[in-house]
Amino acid sequence: MNKTVLITGASSGIGLELSKLFARNNYNLVIVSQNEQNLEKAKNIIHRENTKIQIYAIAKDLSKSSSPDEIFEYTVQNSIQVDILVNNAGIQVYGKFHDTNIDDILNLVNVNMFVITKLTRLFVDGMVKRGNGKILNLASTGAFQPCPLNAAYCASKSFVLYLSEAMGEELKGTGVSITTLCPGATKTNFAKRAKIEDIKIFRGKLLEPSKVAEIGYKALMKGKSLVITGLSNKLLAQSVRFIPRSMVIKIGMNMMKK
Repeated sequence: MNKTVLITGASSGIGLELSKLFARNNYNLVIVSQNEQNLEKAKNIIHRENTKIQIYAIAKDLSKSSSPDEIFEYTVQNSIQVDILVNNAGIQVYGKFHDTNIDDILNLVNVNMFVITKLTRLFVDGMVKRGNGKILNLASTGAFQPCPLNAAYCASKSFVLYLSEAMGEELKGTGVSITTLCPGATKTNFAKRAKIEDIKIFRGKLLEPSKVAEIGYKALMKGKSLVITGLSNKLLAQSVRFIPRSMVIKIGMNMMKK
């Protein structure tokens, strides 16, 4: 019997590439995204990888606080056992915090922090009871330092990283593992949607989402607690421990400038 993975933000980018990888490895899928039309397109793309698996599509606006409970209830109503949870969905708000629309910031908090927290809590309980399960949480290299002009986003990803690492220690011996994937700038539509394609970190050669997905998938299957994509990103993430805090913030500001 095939195992089932639930993936948020599955209609494009890293989420879609992860969905394709799981499909190739005979996992049934529950894919979640806001746009129903894009979700249906993703479903067709994923089915090209494997026509024998089942794919359930749930169109949900994750900025709404009711969405995690509704997603969980869907799995209960359809007798779907989620063996792997992938919290991939995330949004970006760029600019000076005091100039940014408060509703946009609160939507970011809901999607990047609240939804991950609630979905993880809802599904991890069953995993622990069964003595088996995996969780993959998408953070960012921005989780390792504060970034002016990107303050709320990096703070939210820092939350994801710390929550996941602490949970990983708590889950030892239960048969459940939690992995945090921290990509750097990646060649997806994420930057375009956030209108930040012209900031410094998105210049130059970027990793393809398929490569990031592959790195994350392998780390998840090995039960690793943390994986950072790309050598330069690893060096940057580790270097902030040895640089004066005031300098770390200035470096972050420089990287986020247009």
